[in-house]
Amino acid sequence: MLTNVEHIGIAVKDLTISDELFAKLLNAKPYKKEEVASEAVLTSFFKVNQTKIELLQATSAESAIAKFIDKKGEGIHHLAFEVDDIFAEMKRLEGDGFILLNKEPKKGADNKLVCFVHPKSSNGVLIELCQEMKNPSTEGG
Repeated sequence: MLTNVEHIGIAVKDLTISDELFAKLLNAKPYKKEEVASEAVLTSFFKVNQTKIELLQATSAESAIAKFIDKKGEGIHHLAFEVDDIFAEMKRLEGDGFILLNKEPKKGADNKLVCFVHPKSSNGVLIELCQEMKNPSTEGG
């Protein structure tokens, strides 16, 4: 079951410049920076009340973020929802005809297991499912 919007992902060309911009805009500094090698991205997280913003910079020209920026420019890349049970939610969505980009959840940023829903099956919006990892050393590794 989807419980709430976990974060909004924004593709950026330069994380340093974008961190400065969003720090001014949100009047807050990023609370976390992290590299996700499996996705070839550097991330930076901001939080305003309960809303999280994830900035994503590609570390490879072949990454999904680099390709997104080449095609569409910087901007909103995905909408992420928190889920109680990512496996059950993946099964439910697949059963309802959604196309999943992952057969199994994988380790994402911010101590999450993640799975993406193809934008072709969700009105052009890339959807990310996120579940907090209970034991980061053993889940989704």
